[in-house]
Amino acid sequence: MNTPRYVYEALETHSLSARVRTRTPLLYRDGAQPAEDLPAHVRAGSAMAVSSRRIAVIQDDTNAIALIDRSTHAVTPLLLPAGEGGARQFGEDRGNKKHKLDLEACVVLPEQELLLAFGSGSTPARERVLVVRGIDHEPAVHVADASALYAAMRADKSFSGSELNIEGVARVERHLRFFQRGNGAHDGAHGPIDATVDIAIDAVLAALDAPSARVRLERVRRVELGALHGVRLTFTDAWSDGEEPVWFLAAAEDSPDTYRDGVVRGSVIGWIDGAGDGYWCPITDERGQPFCDKAEGLALDPSNPDRAWVVVDKDDPAAPCELCELVLRR
Repeated sequence: MNTPRYVYEALETHSLSARVRTRTPLLYRDGAQPAEDLPAHVRAGSAMAVSSRRIAVIQDDTNAIALIDRSTHAVTPLLLPAGEGGARQFGEDRGNKKHKLDLEACVVLPEQELLLAFGSGSTPARERVLVVRGIDHEPAVHVADASALYAAMRADKSFSGSELNIEGVARVERHLRFFQRGNGAHDGAHGPIDATVDIAIDAVLAALDAPSARVRLERVRRVELGALHGVRLTFTDAWSDGEEPVWFLAAAEDSPDTYRDGVVRGSVIGWIDGAGDGYWCPITDERGQPFCDKAEGLALDPSNPDRAWVVVDKDDPAAPCELCELVLRR
């Protein structure tokens, strides 16, 4: 039986190494804001973008973006509109997890001066996109209905598999490349898959203005990432400088479906080139030992190709996320 042409492999390579150099707990400079339902720390970092002045950390369970000043390293919140019941924090600890935006992927579009953060699409409540204008100055935010965009991605089972779960997005010239995380449960007809798909930036922006807009998917690629410590790897984020190759994070998380978390055995970083060939290496900690945290947000330093940042989600609302600086050797 021939392998379908849209199936590609990402293989472990010894030509790349990634080691944690520093860890910084993400604590807001001015502490908690109880009146705004904001804790004193970043709860669940899920994606990251770098602009000229700031690192923006997206959260999947809190309606606030953490803005890190690249000069002073001060962390300040950019408040998003409150959600169901006036809440900004969501989770099993509060009994309101089903209402969270679940923002899991973000990208900066320099020409349009926009930051876009995408919901995972794993439930109807998570089919929304955060639009931020002026991220380096006085940001203005609004939340757009993107149901047509998610419907198009969900309908193509060669991309979405059994459960849609968008975890990464990267700009590749005039397209956005979305990364589907295959940590879902089997639905009887389909299994969970990891995949990428390209959608024209203009089409994405049109879908945010008109939720019924037609969306065309291009260049669907299913990606087999392999396993780490006996647990299947699945995408957790993506980054590019606007061209290929596109870098990615993946985690070995033993989760039962897209809704529930599982035990994390480690994380890897790698890239996929223009031909669809992928390569990755395990991330190691400061001592060179296996890094057994879930790395969710990724950005490479635009001024230093040997430096990357990742955000670690502790899957514990009481514990602050960590911003880790990685040293890359290739």
